[in-house]
Amino acid sequence: MKLSKRALIVIDVQKGFTEFDVKGERNNPYCEDNVVKLIDAWREQNLPLVYVKHNSKSETSVLRPNQPGNDFKDIITGVPDLLVTKSVNSAFYGEPDLHEWLKENNIDSVAICGIQTNMCCETTARMAGNLGLDTWFILDATHTFAKEFNGVKISAEELSKTTAVNLSGEFAEILNTVDAIAKLD
Repeated sequence: MKLSKRALIVIDVQKGFTEFDVKGERNNPYCEDNVVKLIDAWREQNLPLVYVKHNSKSETSVLRPNQPGNDFKDIITGVPDLLVTKSVNSAFYGEPDLHEWLKENNIDSVAICGIQTNMCCETTARMAGNLGLDTWFILDATHTFAKEFNGVKISAEELSKTTAVNLSGEFAEILNTVDAIAKLD
């Protein structure tokens, strides 16, 4: 069964995140390779591609506009069907309006990948699910970093697993890159 017009939403794959790629702090060293495989598969199937860029408003952020960290990583190539810029966690609160664009293009299903698993990717997936979109969350095409709260440090891998548990069934179908590409055929 061929799915129709599932948009791939590639979130915040920006150079600034490399600053946090400290051994033991980041999970999934294969994230970028998997993002490339997904982009290539979507292009081969002539399916819509959406690139999302975080334009931080913080003076100290590596993701603020007109800074090298704001640029997409070199793996993000070509011109997407839509480029969304945002300054918050959800791609649905960016410019231009992602949800409106999806509706105008009769797209009711999306696949999400990018950086960070438990932040902008998860937030976007939750909103996609709440908006009634058939949502795939491509877990092995995301990565995150360890976080600490009240003296308790949670590894990036645990945060990633928690995101999968949080999203599964309620908001999205959790897939890996190989399975997502296979489902396109």
